[in-house]
Amino acid sequence: MKRHFYVSEDLDDLDRIEVELEIRGVHRPQIHVFSRDDTAVETHDHLHNIESVFKKDVVHGIIVGTWIGVVLAALVLIITAYSDWPETYTWMPFIFLAVVLFGFSIWSGGLYGIQVPHRDFKRFESQLREGKHVFIVDVDPEQESSLARVVERHPGLQLAGTGRATPRWIVMGQYNIKKFTSETFP
Repeated sequence: MKRHFYVSEDLDDLDRIEVELEIRGVHRPQIHVFSRDDTAVETHDHLHNIESVFKKDVVHGIIVGTWIGVVLAALVLIITAYSDWPETYTWMPFIFLAVVLFGFSIWSGGLYGIQVPHRDFKRFESQLREGKHVFIVDVDPEQESSLARVVERHPGLQLAGTGRATPRWIVMGQYNIKKFTSETFP
């Protein structure tokens, strides 16, 4: 899948574009809107905003914190193994220190990540400050032509680049879960 980023000032137009894309076979989990005006996005039936946790770099921060924690914990255990401290104090304080360093690193990574914009969206900060909205569409290669046809009929939509999309199995999993729950539990 390939991710396309577009910038627009008109949420009503984005709502119409999403309907057209869904008619052409692009599923709802493939389409997102990133905006600072969450309430305005929620007033449109077909638009769905990016979850707030994904607007920030929390996940990436936690991953980096986890790797740092693994290294720190391993360092504590390796240094302890090559010293005579376990014979004097036992292993328990060093294992506890390794666990605390690991947990603290994960927490610190998440805390840092919640303070910074997601790395994929940093380039749109100026447009978002101006009140514009970022329209994000993940498409398979066979859906590219449908996306191009819909986009060319909406001159207010400006291409802002492409990027790496969410893996297809995740997007289709979201679609199938939503379809199953809406058909099974109406």
